[in-house]
Amino acid sequence: FSYIAGKAATDAFFSNSQFIGIGFSQRQLTPAEIRVAQVFPDSPASEAGLRRGDALNAIDGRSVEELGASGELGGAFGPSTAGYSVRIQWRTLQGAIRTETVTKRAVTIPTVSQTAVLDVRGLPVGYVHFRNFVEPSTGALNAAFAKLRQAGVVDLILDLRYNGGGLIDVAQHLGSLIGGSRTNSQVFVEFQHNDKQMSLNRQLRFGNRAQQLNVPRVVILTSRASASSSELVINGLAPFIPVTLVGRRSFGKPVGQYSFDFCDKVIFPVSFQSVNASGSGDFFNGFPVDCPMRDGLNRPLGHPEEAMLAEALYFLEHGTCSPESLAEKNQRSLQATAPERFDADRTMTGFDQLINAR
Repeated sequence: FSYIAGKAATDAFFSNSQFIGIGFSQRQLTPAEIRVAQVFPDSPASEAGLRRGDALNAIDGRSVEELGASGELGGAFGPSTAGYSVRIQWRTLQGAIRTETVTKRAVTIPTVSQTAVLDVRGLPVGYVHFRNFVEPSTGALNAAFAKLRQAGVVDLILDLRYNGGGLIDVAQHLGSLIGGSRTNSQVFVEFQHNDKQMSLNRQLRFGNRAQQLNVPRVVILTSRASASSSELVINGLAPFIPVTLVGRRSFGKPVGQYSFDFCDKVIFPVSFQSVNASGSGDFFNGFPVDCPMRDGLNRPLGHPEEAMLAEALYFLEHGTCSPESLAEKNQRSLQATAPERFDADRTMTGFDQLINAR
């Protein structure tokens, strides 16, 4: 997709991982059901008491069902303007109904939201929840992978389920941290332009990083919100390392943009396609997952029993998908010609897809 965004918002996001908002991301499971997926620290949402898994009932006195039916849900939270207030009613996981008025302000999205070392049959497995490909990400990733390297992790789970993409050089850096010595100096991505701009074609290669791992495989958690640079990492690693996808099919954006300032806006036209070292890059429908699994909204992110993470751990331990995942895969195969169930993440484009936050 090509898109136009405000320059101030673009600079804040890519330079500081910041946006003006309430401070949470959401999952719209049906036209009438919105659940809170992640709440960012030190935000109006966290101060109001919103938590992962809570269900939104109403926005400014209008029910989510009514807003969805009228097609107004996308703009229900109002403009991305500091000082703008929204009244939200929600149901907690414990069933309590709460109502609070929140006022938008600058919110920082932690680029590495969580790093953990988990146990699989007595062996250490690394878990990284990575949120944004922006300038602060490089330092945050270095710190996270240094911790995992020191712990001697033997496998890696990379959580990209809410990561809409961002800077390509950060994707190259992350791929290098994962690939280690097996990918060093190999082609990470090749940019291909049309016949009028072939002089701009170029390759980016994996590098050698002090914090890099040398894990034999990686499991990546994805959803329809996983796009662009998230998919570059998947595609770039695939020729060199076994990559297993858990969750839901990714967004499907094997193209990239250049940015052009225009007054107080930035224009991002689609400018090139990206392919990996094997010349593969035709994933406009997204990457299908190996082990389908729902987003476990009733558990905190990083909890070993959260559905997606539990499925990844099961795969690493047993070398196959869980019975629950296999049953869903078989069911989806039988219904291959039926329309996909509602998934609002697929309808998001441009800057909204990138930050995936309110």
